[in-house]
Amino acid sequence: MTDMTKQSTEDLKKSIAEKRVALRTFRFGGAGSRTRNVREGRNLRKEVARALTEIRKRETATNKKV
Repeated sequence: MTDMTKQSTEDLKKSIAEKRVALRTFRFGGAGSRTRNVREGRNLRKEVARALTEIRKRETATNKKV
């Protein structure tokens, strides 16, 4: 979480896109068979949510200043 606060907004958006692609391949890759690591999908979703929360926090902070 601490490294997300240090990243720029553009880097956060790039990491969100990468993690969403990874989550998509995880979901569809395991559609026909049993998944090996169920926690991987859960962790990817949580990381996307953390990044989105950080972006939203920055947006609200700039809106309050104005």
